[in-house]
Amino acid sequence: MSTLAHAQRPGDSSPFRFPFWWFWPIAIAGLTWFDDGFAATPPPAPTVAANPYERTTPAEPRHALDRAVFAQLAKLGIEPAHECSDAVYVRRIHLDLIGTLPTAAETRQFLQETHPDKRATLVDRLLARDEFTDTWTNKWSDLLRVKAEFPINLWPIAAQAYHRWIYTAVRDNLPYDRFARTLLTANGSNFRDGPVNFYRAMQSKETDGVALSVALTFMGARAEKWTTVERANLGVFFSALTRKGTGEWKEEIVTFDPDKLPAATRVTFPDGQPGQIEPGRDPRVVFADWLIRPENPWFTRAIANRVWSWFFGRGIVHEADDLRADNPPANPELLAILERELVAAHYDLRKFFRVIVTSTTYQLSSLARSELPAAEANFACYPLRRLDAEILIDALNQITGTTEKYTSAIPEPFTFIPEDQRSIALPDGSITSAFLETFGRPGRDTGLEGERNNRITAPQRLHLLNSTHVRKKIEQGPKIQVILRSRSGPREIVDTLYYTILSRPPTESERAALAVHARSPGMDPRTVAQDLAWALVNSAEFLHRH
Repeated sequence: MSTLAHAQRPGDSSPFRFPFWWFWPIAIAGLTWFDDGFAATPPPAPTVAANPYERTTPAEPRHALDRAVFAQLAKLGIEPAHECSDAVYVRRIHLDLIGTLPTAAETRQFLQETHPDKRATLVDRLLARDEFTDTWTNKWSDLLRVKAEFPINLWPIAAQAYHRWIYTAVRDNLPYDRFARTLLTANGSNFRDGPVNFYRAMQSKETDGVALSVALTFMGARAEKWTTVERANLGVFFSALTRKGTGEWKEEIVTFDPDKLPAATRVTFPDGQPGQIEPGRDPRVVFADWLIRPENPWFTRAIANRVWSWFFGRGIVHEADDLRADNPPANPELLAILERELVAAHYDLRKFFRVIVTSTTYQLSSLARSELPAAEANFACYPLRRLDAEILIDALNQITGTTEKYTSAIPEPFTFIPEDQRSIALPDGSITSAFLETFGRPGRDTGLEGERNNRITAPQRLHLLNSTHVRKKIEQGPKIQVILRSRSGPREIVDTLYYTILSRPPTESERAALAVHARSPGMDPRTVAQDLAWALVNSAEFLHRH
């Protein structure tokens, strides 16, 4: 089995190593396939280099953030990875921006393009796609705890209203400062006013619990580590909230009650600065006005660091939601540059995303050129990360043309999900499946980044290798059957499987390896192609962002 975890080091003769216990090397599966069978003869048409994962020349910085990263690496004596190949980039950027594999046709087209700005042009196209909205709505729904069931208990109508508001905000590219302010100052019915559910999607709705959630979500801070006085100071801003039921079951009105703060109230902001709330003024508005200022020591830094962690698997401050004085950034200059970029973009997250994903740092290969422990924390290469549960099942369905069934403890009609629904677009964390539970989808109970678990487990391996669930998708899925039954010729079938599943063509060594497998007793072309599809789906290359 090919494993990106054993990526090529300088001096290695091949980009991957293979354990002996696999049926046959999973990420080596090409062939020269003629009408009379398989042959190891090199094909006439050129394919990719022996190492299809990176460019051969050293990477050069493009942006200020690259210069900060490369200067830090030079100071530490760490050699950065080379830039990734076009085939790796087209897959990576699709997964990271829109949570979807590129189609075989999209990959072929991108690899054939020759203009020097084609990566940036691709980024712009992906930022405008509907799948971008679905993917980043899902990300925010995790952090904002969009879940109808225990322990959040929004109830489906409220969860759907909350999800719809988040979706609209992402689709319309609501600037992040306005996004945060709207949530913090929301009033109204949880059934009709989506942002109000921010104050309901918390396990503790006491003043201290609200303060903890606000600090985590918008300040990247775990306020349970603060002193009692610091938490109490923050809690004052949410002490005038009131919740009232209505005649509608489970409906609740959340609003500011001026009677709870009848006189002028002196407050202390989290940065230690004093302030005052005048009578009749919603203290949440006072807090929001303080929070979203560009010069605020919490707000811009928290979201800049959090976004960086979404693309690199770790923040400059690690963990991304644990900002505190005794947890300094690995590269302070890099974090300061990102803060300035975000302010310059007026908190337009799409513009900010574009700055990051067009940088050389983001485009580095996942094949590390240094084994020093500090390399990972200083972003010397792109980090290997297993696909999120939702993205993985959507990718399997996309490849095979199959669908998934989702369920919830809440009865119909609230949880009816069309069969062609993408997992990434599910509106409620209570709607789930056995696959999502097995592969670490977060429960949306805490709002912590670490609630999602992408570590590979034995049950996950067994499910991919041996379950009837995955096997039926490969053996019976209509899209993959179209490929397997194609009359375009065995060679084209193999190429299409590679482009469809791994987003690249096979190498010559991979073709030769599959030719060996094809000569095994009892093999016929269709069986070999089906084995290839199964093997590629189980490869580390398919299962990881790389």
